[in-house]
Parts: sequence; C-alpha cells; structure tokens
Amino acid sequence: MQRSLQITARDFALTPAAEAEIREKVAMLERFYERISGCHVIVEGTVDHHHRGGPFKVRVDMTLPGAELSVNRQAEDDLAVAIRSAFDAARRKLQDYARKQRRDVKTIEAPPHARVSQLFPLEGYGFLTTADGREIYFHRNSVLNDGFDRLKVGTEVRFAEEMGDKGPQASSVAIVGKS
Repeated sequence: MQRSLQITARDFALTPAAEAEIREKVAMLERFYERISGCHVIVEGTVDHHHRGGPFKVRVDMTLPGAELSVNRQAEDDLAVAIRSAFDAARRKLQDYARKQRRDVKTIEAPPHARVSQLFPLEGYGFLTTADGREIYFHRNSVLNDGFDRLKVGTEVRFAEEMGDKGPQASSVAIVGKS
C-alpha cells in the first residue's frame, strides 16, 4: 500500500486485538488485490457502548487505481462480527472491481433461437433449424406450457440444447411471440 493504513475508532477505544484483526483483514485484501493504494477503516460504537456493548458499525474505504470503493456495514452487536461482515463485503466488492478491470464481466447469454423446420404431430416430435443451419430434434414433452399443438413449421422458438442418444436435442422449448 502506498499510504499507510488508517484505523479510526469513534465513541469508544479500540482494543489491540480488534486493531490486529483489522490489520490482518486489510493484509488479506492486499494479497487478493495488490494495487490497493490506501485504506481507511472507521469503527463506530454507540454513545452508550459501555453499558450495552454494541451496536458497532464498520466502514472500509479503499483507494485503487482509478476508483475508490467503500463498504459501510449496518450495526452488529458483536465487534468481531461487524469487522468480519465489513471485510467480507469489501472482498466481494474488490473481486467485482478486479473482474471489471480484467474485462471478465459475467454476461448472461440469451437462450438460442430457432425455427420449427419439420413437425410430426402424430408421432409427437419435430426438428428445429438454428440460425447457423444446424438441425436439432425435439419431443412433444420438451415444449413448455403444453405448446406442442400450437407449433407450426416456421414458428420461432427459444430452447436449451443438450446431447441426446442420437445427437443434439432441444429441451425447454418455448414459443417466442405469437404463433
């Protein structure tokens, strides 16, 4: 870290054990993401902390190249739980940031689309043709919402593909729009 770690306790004195725990958690964050340039941890106790013990709030502010990340955890009655909770959230936020830096963002793929190319209503099956020209088998039971009887050649569907005994087959076939 380019700047030294800052630990601030408000409305109570932080014990050496709690301070050591915070330093250890920050060190773990640094091992996970080496480019943290600064970190400020603020621990707040309530004004009547001496009588009741908690609740405690822990805030972790991290300075990174091109960004600042903050985690502000809600009150916990146990200081160790509050510290653990705050640093768990900080680690998750740091993981998301690192993923974005690597351009390794999770993307949700839409299910593939196809058109019904052949239909055998009496036998209870048919074939789909995908945009890339592949032919995929489907069975009546694979069509969602009892939609098999509404299918016609040319109907657009979305589906999940799996490998069957004789090649690719469609499961969870759903009609797109109106048929």
